[in-house]
Amino acid sequence: MFMQTDPTISRLLMLRSGAIVVQLIAVLSVYFLLEHQIALLPLLVVIAIEAIFQLVSVFAYRNVSQARPVGMLMQLTADVLFLTILLSLSGGATNAFVSLLLLPIMIAAVTLREKGLAYIAVLAIAAYSFLLIRMPDHSMHQMNMSGHFIGMWVNFVLSASVIALVIGAMSRALKERERTIAKAREKQLRNEQLVSLDGAAAQITHQLATPIANLQLLFEELLEEQPNNPVAQQMRTPLKQCATQLNDFRKLSAQLRNKNTKEHTTVSQLQTQITDTLLLQYPDQHINWLSEPIAATLKSDAMLLPAILNLLQNACIANQKNNQTELELRWQQNNQHSECVYLLIRDFGSGFSQSQLAELGGQLMPSSQGMGLAVLLSNVTFERLNGSLTLYNHAGGGAVAKVKLAIVNNEQSHT
Repeated sequence: MFMQTDPTISRLLMLRSGAIVVQLIAVLSVYFLLEHQIALLPLLVVIAIEAIFQLVSVFAYRNVSQARPVGMLMQLTADVLFLTILLSLSGGATNAFVSLLLLPIMIAAVTLREKGLAYIAVLAIAAYSFLLIRMPDHSMHQMNMSGHFIGMWVNFVLSASVIALVIGAMSRALKERERTIAKAREKQLRNEQLVSLDGAAAQITHQLATPIANLQLLFEELLEEQPNNPVAQQMRTPLKQCATQLNDFRKLSAQLRNKNTKEHTTVSQLQTQITDTLLLQYPDQHINWLSEPIAATLKSDAMLLPAILNLLQNACIANQKNNQTELELRWQQNNQHSECVYLLIRDFGSGFSQSQLAELGGQLMPSSQGMGLAVLLSNVTFERLNGSLTLYNHAGGGAVAKVKLAIVNNEQSHT
């Protein structure tokens, strides 16, 4: 019945179903078997109302995969109220089962945040206080039991406070630990993907080096024989790009072998490299720098510029699909003493869908242009350099890639 329901609220509904059955059996047993004089009809009416509320709750949450916190809060509030009414009709604070008011607090401690937990705890304490105040005078004064009942109330308040503080803190610590483990597991899975990709990339790059070198020799011979051939002139740019990429890969491999992958570059140098490379690869696209370069030195390696170019390539493709030719780039720094600089890349394409925003940069996703893989690799590069990548849609249209780049302090820049 609760297979498709949020597990947290499903367990609460199952617990309440069992409680309703136990309440009905207890009321009937006390009245007919033990022959105690209790308000049978009002108790049965309350249990019936509780059963109706339970059926409505089951129907409402039958296909809810993730219940909202306010829904859980409403369910626990109803449990406290129903239990308080049942207790008030069967002895109030003298009822031996009055400590059951602690159960909603326990459930709230492991399912709700601090404010919701505090609300349920205060509500349960208020319910117990109401039952104590509503006790008949003869019950309070018989055999001088007033002190005993007040002591039970104090004990309940202390128990509720301890449960709310201790179990609540333990629950939050466990949830934080689960989140940390989940992040570590996700990072490990992503690293395994990257190791496989790195191996394949290294193998393919090694195999392509010789054919590209042969093409370069043929290109040079062709230029000598036909210097004005337009096809030969068009071959110059892609061959140069291939050679540059191979050199960058060899450089990174050497750095990895020497275990010294970190370099330094200034913001001004990086801006010049971005402008020159994009002009070479996408001459139809125009970069509009909205800010001047910030006077800072950044952590870098051989893959930083390719990682940024991956984002620029995606932005250019988005522009071309939308018949746009302008890219807006700007540098941003929160304050002069900040330890990072932000590079914002905005295109004027159609923007990201919600599913793309959820997946991009976190895992491989299918894409006709390979965008998911490129963004994943870029994100990994930025994280290796103590940076990060954030993707979002611009309010005025298009998408924005916000790259966080770590600044090298003065001590590191001189080493």
